Amino acid sequence: MEINAHTQFCGVIGSPVEHSLSPAIHNAAFQKLGLNFVYLAFPVEVIGDAIKGLRALGNFRGASVTIPHKVAAVPFLDTIEPTARHIGAINTIVATGGTLTGYNTDATGALRALREGAVALKGRQVVILGSGGAARAIAFALGAEAEIDRLTVLGIDDQERAALARDLESKTRITVQESFLDEPTLQKVLPAAHVLIHCTPMGMSPKVHATSVPATLLHAGLTVMDIVYNPRDTQLLKDAKAAGCRVIPGLEMFLHQAAAQFELWTNQAAPTDVMRSVLESRFS
Repeated sequence: MEINAHTQFCGVIGSPVEHSLSPAIHNAAFQKLGLNFVYLAFPVEVIGDAIKGLRALGNFRGASVTIPHKVAAVPFLDTIEPTARHIGAINTIVATGGTLTGYNTDATGALRALREGAVALKGRQVVILGSGGAARAIAFALGAEAEIDRLTVLGIDDQERAALARDLESKTRITVQESFLDEPTLQKVLPAAHVLIHCTPMGMSPKVHATSVPATLLHAGLTVMDIVYNPRDTQLLKDAKAAGCRVIPGLEMFLHQAAAQFELWTNQAAPTDVMRSVLESRFS
């Protein structure tokens, strides 16, 4: 592909982004389909200024929005797609004719990863760790489509966590509990839980040995999904495997949400086989 004055660009905006595999998979997908696109990684601290700058660039087509900007980016966009508005967080920006629209592909990506992993959700008790943008998306997806019995949200930000619980109770039919994320609380809630979904940055490269859950609290009746995808086998997933848990690596959710982003930017079906191959090669 030749980069020229007509090349449209996308990118990931967040902090940190050095670990991101989004450039590798999206650029491979653009190349596979012969599209004049390029995807870059942008370390961003001040989200409003970054979006204002992107508006001024004529070839900007869209962005992936990651930690910590998924909620904070919303007020700076022109429109928010209904599902993303319902969630209150976005992970994707699409630029069309000077208008910036926010979408959320985390929700569909997470549900597809769980379903392809043959994880039973109906009537189950689910625990989500974290209360930020990704946690919001997954919680609302579970509330809207999965028919779970009860959701417990554990996080360290009291205001953010309580707001998520209130929003879920007012907009979905699921029973929601929320509490501070610490070891005593985990000791109380995990024995009865069927599914644990980790939605914090804990364990992300370079701090690969960190985990939010002591290994002794994991049990064989638990399915553990970690949305951290780099490293592929986080400390949490290693501990979960050792405890006999079913595990869903973050790579699965990452792949499915990225494919949905690609299709929003290009209006073409994503070559998921190519995207998966690139991901697999990075961890081989």
